[in-house]
Amino acid sequence: MSWPALPIDAALPALADALASGTAAVLVAQPGAGKTTRVPLALLDAPWRNDGRIIVLEPRRLAARAAARQVAKLLGEDVGQTVGYRVRMESKISARTRIEVVTEGVYTRMLLDDPELSGIAAVLFDEFHERSLDADLGLALTLDARALRPDLRLLVMSATIDGARVSALLDNAPVIDSPGRTFPVETFYLEPDPLQRIEDQVTSATLKALREHEGSALVFLPGQGEITRTAERLKDKLPANTDLAPLYGQLTPAEQDAAIRPAPEGRRKVVLATSIAETSLTIEGVRIVIDAGYRRVPLYEPATGLTTLATRRVSRAGADQRRGRAGRTSPGVAIRLWNEGQNSALDAFDTPEILAADLSNLLLDLAAWGVTDPKALAFLDPPPAPAWAEAKALLTRLDAIDASGHLTSAGKALARLPLHPRLAHMVVAGAEDGDARTAAELAVLIGERGLGGDDIDLARRLERFRTDR
Repeated sequence: MSWPALPIDAALPALADALASGTAAVLVAQPGAGKTTRVPLALLDAPWRNDGRIIVLEPRRLAARAAARQVAKLLGEDVGQTVGYRVRMESKISARTRIEVVTEGVYTRMLLDDPELSGIAAVLFDEFHERSLDADLGLALTLDARALRPDLRLLVMSATIDGARVSALLDNAPVIDSPGRTFPVETFYLEPDPLQRIEDQVTSATLKALREHEGSALVFLPGQGEITRTAERLKDKLPANTDLAPLYGQLTPAEQDAAIRPAPEGRRKVVLATSIAETSLTIEGVRIVIDAGYRRVPLYEPATGLTTLATRRVSRAGADQRRGRAGRTSPGVAIRLWNEGQNSALDAFDTPEILAADLSNLLLDLAAWGVTDPKALAFLDPPPAPAWAEAKALLTRLDAIDASGHLTSAGKALARLPLHPRLAHMVVAGAEDGDARTAAELAVLIGERGLGGDDIDLARRLERFRTDR
């Protein structure tokens, strides 16, 4: 079967050689190279696979579903045959599935349930530059699991990552570079107005860009609130041939999938997105990117033990990823809502989540793995001591670990649930009180924003959730 040529094709022979002569490699492939779709297919015929499955990790559910659909399309099949996916609360796989696209959290559960990764021939970490907590944990556990599975192939893929540093973590695995394929993108800078709301600036920039340039637009905003307010401002001002589509994590899978579908012939669309659209996705027809320059990130406060969402400036790497969305399928333009001189003040990369997150989930997973000291595993960045101590104190209060850091019987019950330890403790306590269903439903509503609506009254959300079901 033949497919259109992509830049990654030139790197595939070297990648095949690396994984035939060794068991690990690092692939640095620029945006547009085609790594997400082509690499798993190229490995299907590798002799070392022996009919084992290839697991491809994606940072988000939307990216996992989209990648699985695209790879299956190249094979002329439906998702769930040779290519399938598994994400939280949804899966589409079969006995025939040999390429399985999963989210990083799902992969952690797979590892904890089966440390030997039975029936799996290779694990591919895609978009590793995002450095989510689950990706860092998954890589550390996979490296440890290779003591049981020395034949397991491991490939770390990214567009913007320090390949040499990851290579050193993988026992100096070979680093393979692949150029990307992006069309020219002209970049414009707009001086921000400190007296004007970000939604008004974005609305003005979007309408002007639609008048002056062709194609659909992808607009990056910090979060759901800004997207909703910008949509309100735009809905009555867009040209008649232009559709409006929000894209953020709390939408249903159907709504997210609709947002990334290309506009019908003769129409344009404006996609208002969070950083969920920064990597892994190609929205056909997008030739305009408008970047407000912010993103919302989880920030853990050890003093309070709470994780809050904080608004932060986008990093230079993140801004470049966003800019590249305009040049995936044709020449485009990127409009940045800051002045060019501010570029040098942006952080080079986003802070790895392990350095800023609540580590109680990680500590519980490591205890379930049999590790009480994170130094026993190979992390690219070790967990910070203060956050580790705070997590240990919380799990001790929940009676999940004993004084030596090992799981208690209660901790084993918490570890079996794919929830934050606080929520898992609530579910277990609810079961002991004879109302496991209500506790489980509340845990799902708290952990999955958007289910049951967005009412601040949890009782009303629970009532709607039960009605919708």
